[in-house]
Amino acid sequence: MGPRDDSGREAPRIWLIAGPTASGKSALALRLAQAVGGEVINADSMQLYRDLCVLTARPPREETLLAPHHLFGVADAADGWSVGRWLEAARRELDDIARWRRVAIVVGGTGLYFRALTQGLAEIPPVPREAVDALAAEVGAAGELALRPRLARLDPEAELRIAPGDIQRLLRAVSVAEHTGRSLTAWQADTRPTLAPGSWGSVVLEPPREALYARCDARLERMVAAGALDEVRALMARNLDPALPALKSVGYRELAAHLATSLETAIALAQQETRRYAKRQMTWFRNQTGDWPRLTAVAPEDQWRQFLALNPALTGLR
Repeated sequence: MGPRDDSGREAPRIWLIAGPTASGKSALALRLAQAVGGEVINADSMQLYRDLCVLTARPPREETLLAPHHLFGVADAADGWSVGRWLEAARRELDDIARWRRVAIVVGGTGLYFRALTQGLAEIPPVPREAVDALAAEVGAAGELALRPRLARLDPEAELRIAPGDIQRLLRAVSVAEHTGRSLTAWQADTRPTLAPGSWGSVVLEPPREALYARCDARLERMVAAGALDEVRALMARNLDPALPALKSVGYRELAAHLATSLETAIALAQQETRRYAKRQMTWFRNQTGDWPRLTAVAPEDQWRQFLALNPALTGLR
């Protein structure tokens, strides 16, 4: 039996902790896991890859020894994971944790993972690889300039959702609409959530933007000092397809360019991209999880106090 509030209501057995990069999610998840005897499940699309421990700020071994951690560093960079594949793996972990009657804490910054858990993931018919390749060849060098107006006609909602420069998602949305005769948005509307309503609690970390940006900059410098460049060099040496998800990790491209520029410039560019990524994450969570409680504190101890204040069933914890 878990913690209860004054009315006798038991605390959720599943917690979702979301937010932008460098906001303190991992520390809060670990603190909660230790307090309730819980297990942590990764919901960050880059922390899946074992090749990028430092650059993705994956929890270090000393932290994973304090509470069980799942789906961290489980994939090779050459093996691109989709949202569906992560959801399948997360379901297995959630089921296993539930069998042991322990608390699951899902933590990360990949909004689509949380949406798949709480709203479901459409079972979209597969589009043959040849069809996607043919579409890419057809638009050629025009790329996004050709794809966006085409998608706007086929699926205007998807066109608005997809960020500038995300060619892979544009190709995906256009190819689904043209191959199946139905828009990606329509397919995604036919979903059932993995988590039953009322079975989970949630929180989004949303510190003040300037404080968050300062944390992003400082963490990037710590990453470089801790060996991020060595990770980038090792991954570059494998000559992998640049379209693979792992090679889109924030900061990878900028640090890889360090071979042709100064380290100081590479760090500055990587910091800039990290801040932009954090801003996109904050916008996504603000638009997609507007009804989730917010933590606005910056310091870990203050975040923990805010979290407990928002969840009366946990107020007996320290």
